[in-house]
Amino acid sequence: MSANLEWNGDELLARLTGAAPAALNHGAELLRGFSVPLAPIDRGPLRASAQVTEATAGNLTAHVSYDTPYAARQHEELDWNHDEGQAKYLEAPLEEHEADLMQAIASRLGDELGIS
Repeated sequence: MSANLEWNGDELLARLTGAAPAALNHGAELLRGFSVPLAPIDRGPLRASAQVTEATAGNLTAHVSYDTPYAARQHEELDWNHDEGQAKYLEAPLEEHEADLMQAIASRLGDELGIS
């Protein structure tokens, strides 16, 4: 018995690499969406400052951030009381939805390979 195997690893890698930025950006947008309702609110600037810095072909890292002078402190101060929102408004949804986010990214990559 014999078998022939055709290796398409280079093509597969190229397709995954090409699809990776969009998949990562999708995951980052989902995380942004999970985190915004948890950000403390006074007049709205913190929630409105949520942004995604997108991954690119040259940098396969997407970032979710909040751009106010007090964003980091609001995130870290566990003893502050908020009428609406909470501390760890970015970290908590990342931990809570980690599996969902990974699945969403993997699903986008699987779509590229036709294996969703």
